[in-house]
Amino acid sequence: MNHFFVSPEDVRKEEGIICISGSDVNHILNVLRMKTGEELLLSDGEGCDYHCRIAAFEKDGEKCVVCEIIDTVTNRSEPAAKFYLFQGLPKADKFEHIIQKSVELGVYEIIPLETSRCVVKYDAKKQKSKAERWGKIAESAAKQSHRGVIPEVKPVMKLREALEYAQDLDLVLIPYENFKDIKATKEILGKIREGMRIGIFIGPEGGFEQSEVEQAENSGAVPISLGNRILRTETAPLMLLSVLTFQLES
Repeated sequence: MNHFFVSPEDVRKEEGIICISGSDVNHILNVLRMKTGEELLLSDGEGCDYHCRIAAFEKDGEKCVVCEIIDTVTNRSEPAAKFYLFQGLPKADKFEHIIQKSVELGVYEIIPLETSRCVVKYDAKKQKSKAERWGKIAESAAKQSHRGVIPEVKPVMKLREALEYAQDLDLVLIPYENFKDIKATKEILGKIREGMRIGIFIGPEGGFEQSEVEQAENSGAVPISLGNRILRTETAPLMLLSVLTFQLES
């Protein structure tokens, strides 16, 4: 079933309808070529999903997709904890891959991280254009995986800014290749519970410098191990998110 996001203001419960507007109208009409009577799934970004049927393509003289609400259900695709991914900026289009897959795996928010070993640097103009593209990738992945929310991709932060931003989280993890204690890692991950907000700091190609790890630890971050292998920057967050979401859901 095709899946779209709407704002809570688009949901007219008293009328039993939802009106889809914006770019999704063109996608529904001209790309998917959907017809009246066809069904779709709509999410309001606040935890509610609506099983709907297309009733019309115009309301009050305005072009939109008018959907009749068949059923309202609580979205069950969101993880029981919120994961904040602080990702060191990698080269080429790796960050786009990380956004797509981490959204599929349940990340709540993605924070691009600029560290000492980042090769990529974005000026203000470049950041603006990238932010638009990153947001579209997150939205597309959220639709595909039937997420209940569209994870936000925040502006690029320096390490100091990111650590300050993470201060209110319940637990901050920093996978580090020189931390080899698997038993301690299992104990740390085993303490994660429903409702917690978890920060995950991942370095770019080349990883974090020792001084950066120490800076993170001084701010309360907890080093962990991801096993006996050295993982690429685009692999590490996906591996950890997979472990954490599976642990919570099982």
